Amino acid sequence: MRKFLLIAALASLTAGCGILYKQPIYQGNLLDKAAVDQLAVGQSKQQVQALIGSPSIADPFHAQRWDYAATERTNRRGTTEIKNLTLHFQGDTLASWEGEYFPENDLQLSSDMGRFGNLAKDKKKGARR
Repeated sequence: MRKFLLIAALASLTAGCGILYKQPIYQGNLLDKAAVDQLAVGQSKQQVQALIGSPSIADPFHAQRWDYAATERTNRRGTTEIKNLTLHFQGDTLASWEGEYFPENDLQLSSDMGRFGNLAKDKKKGARR
């Protein structure tokens, strides 16, 4: 009986600590690979914003630069991977871009979020968008 109580107490103490499982956390701009592949030199800021959305970092001192930042934490130690995609403009047109993002996570993340119930449901079909 003592062993059972010890195991039960130990299991209940470690259950809420995050020792056994830590849910992955994604934050920032998770960009769609198909949208980023459509970027082209000479596009206007409006066209770029329609493709990949507004930048996550709006810097008033660098209006000709848009930064899209994303982080991913997947392990129990809290190690975070950071990826930045930076777009450079000349006036109102896209001149160049550099950096990286999480393109391999698009499909996996959308299926995971659907499982957790974070995506809106289509009322007509009862399916997830």
